[in-house]
Amino acid sequence: MSTIKIEVTNESTVLTDTEVSAVVPALQTQVHRDFAPAWGIDADLSFVASSALSDNAWWLVVLDNSDQAGALGYHDLTANFLPIGKVFAGTDKQYGENWTVTASHELLEMIGDPDINQVIFNQPTANKGVLYAMEVCDACEDDSFAYDISGTKVSDFVYPAWFQPSRAANGAQFDYGNAIKQPLELLTGGYIGVFDVSAGTGWTQKTAALTAAYHSRAHVGSRRERRRIPRDQWLPSKRRS
Repeated sequence: MSTIKIEVTNESTVLTDTEVSAVVPALQTQVHRDFAPAWGIDADLSFVASSALSDNAWWLVVLDNSDQAGALGYHDLTANFLPIGKVFAGTDKQYGENWTVTASHELLEMIGDPDINQVIFNQPTANKGVLYAMEVCDACEDDSFAYDISGTKVSDFVYPAWFQPSRAANGAQFDYGNAIKQPLELLTGGYIGVFDVSAGTGWTQKTAALTAAYHSRAHVGSRRERRRIPRDQWLPSKRRS
């Protein structure tokens, strides 16, 4: 099992360094205890001051909003061409989302698909096929499915079986919280990026049943919005120190 070094830092004004560093142990527990056994990928987390970020680690940076990040791409590279994940705590607070769930969400998805280029191909017939993005939290990303680790809310996430269309309903564990009962199922508030290879429409979002809190156009900087920007529209982040 490979182990990744990830440094967590705070560049927001809505949270203090103490508040951000306080959630790192819960995030570490989730990665070591829950995520790594399911996915075979582990990471060691540490909180560092922004000025002390090192070039040999991945970064998880807490920011106020997407304007502060300097881009709507949400994923970028560190100075040493390693992954960086961004958590927009100000946007979360504005729209009533839990920033610790977002931090967990971004952390696990960065570990699971650091280059955002992994997909699975579901081909139900000889003439139809759909690519599914390998995003491990999107299908169950709503705060209502989050769980508690030592007083910190963290995101639910799917297991590899979720990406195996041939699995029978209730034939495996599909997410950590056991709320999903079959492959490719989306929980309320969940979504996934899909590419219908025969439709010619490019990447779109497949969503679950709509709720009163769900908007067809995601809020800028929200978890759902940051995943819908095509790669050719990404802009460089100002976070390059």
